[in-house]
Amino acid sequence: MTEAPVLTSPADPAHDGGAAGRPPLVAHWFLPTYGDSRGLVGGGHGMAATAAGGSRPASLGYLTQVVRAAETVGFEAALTPAGLWCEDAWLTTAMLAGASERLKFLVAFRPGLLSPTLAAQMAATFQRHSGGRLLLNVVTGGEPAEQRAYGDFLGKDDRYRRCGEFLQVVRGLWRGETVDLVGEHIQVEGARLETVPDPVPPVYFGGSSPLAGEVAAEHSDVYLTWGEPPAQVAQKIEWIRGLAAARGRTVRFGIRLHVITRDTSDAAWAQAETLLAGIPQGMIDEVQANLARSESEGQRRMRALHSGGTARAADLEVSPNLWAGVGLVRGGAGTALVGSHTEVADRIAEYHALGIDEIVLSGHPHLEEAYWVGEGVLPELGRRGLWVPPAGSPAAASAPASIPFTGR
Repeated sequence: MTEAPVLTSPADPAHDGGAAGRPPLVAHWFLPTYGDSRGLVGGGHGMAATAAGGSRPASLGYLTQVVRAAETVGFEAALTPAGLWCEDAWLTTAMLAGASERLKFLVAFRPGLLSPTLAAQMAATFQRHSGGRLLLNVVTGGEPAEQRAYGDFLGKDDRYRRCGEFLQVVRGLWRGETVDLVGEHIQVEGARLETVPDPVPPVYFGGSSPLAGEVAAEHSDVYLTWGEPPAQVAQKIEWIRGLAAARGRTVRFGIRLHVITRDTSDAAWAQAETLLAGIPQGMIDEVQANLARSESEGQRRMRALHSGGTARAADLEVSPNLWAGVGLVRGGAGTALVGSHTEVADRIAEYHALGIDEIVLSGHPHLEEAYWVGEGVLPELGRRGLWVPPAGSPAAASAPASIPFTGR
């Protein structure tokens, strides 16, 4: 089993041909199915249901607004989380698919909580009824208390082994095979689908432990990492790339980040300061005590980026324009890119040069921040040749309007 190596400096961007020789980035947004707010909302990976919520309930009406905003400005898909702290991702996205025309849904789900045959069938049904707009984010689960609440009492290593067996069955069914498997954790006999999904949904997978890397290298299409500084992201890319190559596979790479972007750097950092000022220390202490019990290696790495205190916003800048303040009250992805549209684009370009192919972004509130990113950062990336609006999106069809009566 290959351990992730320790890297002290970013990988050479020329390793993969640099940004100039690589395909443009794919940009995704996020659906706050636990509620939204003008302040930082608790919840996220490993948090209890009571930790989430906000002044904007996660109603279908509000989530529809977020979906339409993301679709309008040119995002490819929207990540929808899974857990006790949010609404069910499958049901919510199935209902929202009818409110959108092009946007895809990156649905997070726990492989230990349903049959692999049923999951494969659900994916095929979703693809058929949505016109092929499903992507799947496999969440193995790093929190024993939450897993037990769902009736899952396996330990962390066994959860990853089960996940590998689960994806083995699902992949076989999607190929149109009849699958028999007597595994350590999963057993199916004569499993088959009447109709395979078309297209087959890509599988996104994240995890920082050695077993997570093995499963990702064997089964994932896109390896997702949370927003660590470039040196650590480069380390993960090289680690997973090597594991996949040993299996004769190639894997794409994505990064999950929050964003605070404004027309000027000062305005963006002022917003970060406002968000930080709105967090009571008692809430930070409670959330950090909860996260300290996490079995997730990725969560440990997120917590290591901040001290758990409320200093000035700038004191939580762990790398240029990379702010760890979100992780004070939110599990999972705990960093945000903060800066002007140009600065945020610079940082995204830096990750792209390291090997990142896809970005999954979010901001508070998700409705307004979708427009800040979509009207500021994405066009800047487009001008650099690093992003192209999805075909059929309003962003792809937009052009500078003529000015009446001027001839221009």
